[in-house]
Amino acid sequence: MPKTALITGATSGFGEATARKFVENGWKVIVTGRRADRLATLVEALGGPSVAHGASFDIRDEAAMNAALDVLPEAFRGVDLLINNAGLALGTAPAPESRLDDWKTMIDTNVTALVTMTKRMLPTLMERKGAIINISSTAALYPYAGGNVYGASKAFVKHFSYNLRCDVVGSGMRVTSVEPGLCESEFTLVRTGGNQAAYDALYKGAEAIQPEDIAETLFWIAMLPPHVNINAVELMPVSQTWAGFNIHRKPA
Repeated sequence: MPKTALITGATSGFGEATARKFVENGWKVIVTGRRADRLATLVEALGGPSVAHGASFDIRDEAAMNAALDVLPEAFRGVDLLINNAGLALGTAPAPESRLDDWKTMIDTNVTALVTMTKRMLPTLMERKGAIINISSTAALYPYAGGNVYGASKAFVKHFSYNLRCDVVGSGMRVTSVEPGLCESEFTLVRTGGNQAAYDALYKGAEAIQPEDIAETLFWIAMLPPHVNINAVELMPVSQTWAGFNIHRKPA
């Protein structure tokens, strides 16, 4: 019997590439996202309702999430892997100039929605000795100017993964935090409010990680022997290293 993965935020980027990778290798997938038209197109591209099921809802809407999961087709109810991929960053300004609404949206999406989905799926995953892969970020590890709430939210994801693993020990369930560095996707367009020039400048000549690279990493984690748990994976493009310490100097 094929295994089933539930992938949040699957209408673009990491989520879409991951859905394609898993289906290509014999898995069934439940793909979620806000954009119903993109989900429908993706489900068709993946091979239709026999291998993919689309569930359209805003990940921040708990009632909509539960309603969608309550009516999963019988063939998709036995979820073996939850990939908490849905997340976002909003803005690059330092904290004094940031918008509080942006901070709250990042917390609601990257933290609250992730734990809500995890709590909902835990009984099934523990029963099936399944796995959770949470998408964090190198921003969880290395602070930078303008990272403020985004970095903090991803640090939560990392440590939630570690603490969750402590709580499910003995169940056979696995938990992993994946922490990518510079990756090329719609993420940056969302963060900059659709600023294509900023997007182009960030990735120019960088040979950034691509969504397909993340998909390969997630599939590798999922396919390891069931007695092996990858606690965390930190990955960057070869072109990226850690930033130097920032020093503010007084005018001469």
